[in-house]
Amino acid sequence: MNSEKTNLSSFHLLALWFGASISIAEILTGGILAPMGFSKAFMAILIGHVIGTGILVLGGYIGAESKLPSIMSTRISFGTYGSYLFSILNVLQLIGWTAVMIISGGRSVNEITKILWSFDNLTLWSFVIGIFICLWIFLGKNGFQKLNLIAVALLFGLTIILSTVVFKDSSVFASTSVSPMSMGTAIELNVIMPLSWLPLISDYTRFSKKKKSGLFSSFIGYFVGSTWMYTIGLGAAIMAGNADPGSMMLAANLGLFGLGIIVLSTVTTTFLDAYSAGVTFLNVFPKLEERKVALAMGVIGMVLAILIPIEQYENFLYAIGSVFAPLFAVLMTDYFVYKKKNIEEDLLVHWGSFIVWGVGVYLYYQFINMDFFLGATVPVMISTSILFIVTRKLTNSWVYLKKYPTALSK
Repeated sequence: MNSEKTNLSSFHLLALWFGASISIAEILTGGILAPMGFSKAFMAILIGHVIGTGILVLGGYIGAESKLPSIMSTRISFGTYGSYLFSILNVLQLIGWTAVMIISGGRSVNEITKILWSFDNLTLWSFVIGIFICLWIFLGKNGFQKLNLIAVALLFGLTIILSTVVFKDSSVFASTSVSPMSMGTAIELNVIMPLSWLPLISDYTRFSKKKKSGLFSSFIGYFVGSTWMYTIGLGAAIMAGNADPGSMMLAANLGLFGLGIIVLSTVTTTFLDAYSAGVTFLNVFPKLEERKVALAMGVIGMVLAILIPIEQYENFLYAIGSVFAPLFAVLMTDYFVYKKKNIEEDLLVHWGSFIVWGVGVYLYYQFINMDFFLGATVPVMISTSILFIVTRKLTNSWVYLKKYPTALSK
């Protein structure tokens, strides 16, 4: 299943998820909430992250207990072929995230170099960030653990510096709503970010030395880091009308150090996307080498970032939520309610689970349109789980099983 037998301590998991959460994506998404005013937006950040990170850690529990990567665990409910479909969808979203993060980081770095040295070359900076990500992958989890601790220490310093820059003017806290954005929409934009890590978390919690403390550390690491980043983006957008980290670094007079911080924060987050894309790919092609596939995913993401500079990811986030919220609702119901914890080797497709998942995808967009006060993820996961329970007796036999050759009789 994995060529690198590694144990991750609770501290390493805390550092890993804190580092993953300190990203340009969280800052920019926090900035989207600025028109709500600080107090309402901050409340949405807290509520959304409690919900989203709670769901994330539930998914991580499955990996910590079963020792299965996230996507491979979907075989429990959907069968082997079923997991192949989700593997493809997950690889696509992870490559998409890799490209989004590289181009966003490249733009922020380019903003700094344009002002400092009149050097404007977005393609070069995207390439440089992509190379660093590939180097991070090449080091593997063993080398990564040591470097990640150093990186997270530097990134912790970054959060303090950015907080000082953004919140030195206390009038930020007094800003009021100038937008019709509802609390439900705002909460959903916070839930979706940790939800986007749901198909990845077990790739790392499966190596946890201690299950409970490892999961708790994962929760604290991601919750604190992501909430902090959202709040910084929110404050920056209110204060200056711009949540771009490059602009913040220039405002703080960080210069070259600010450039390094942006590159580092992008690498520590995007490493997880590219690496887990490799892990997911192995669910379909298990004979390939994990690290080499992850490197290939990093290169593909870098090429996409250079050729197709995509960075508008609000709809991208909704697409992730629509696929993975109902998917993990089915899996978690099977795992926690029905105690179905083992993969059935002869189960190729469970059509009943697929039908319930498909209904859940449809319901997600209905709840988005309804503007439900808790967003779409929570009601969709509850509705999907209830539907799965209600229909389970009827659909439990709707399966496609592996056909074994029968011995010829003489």
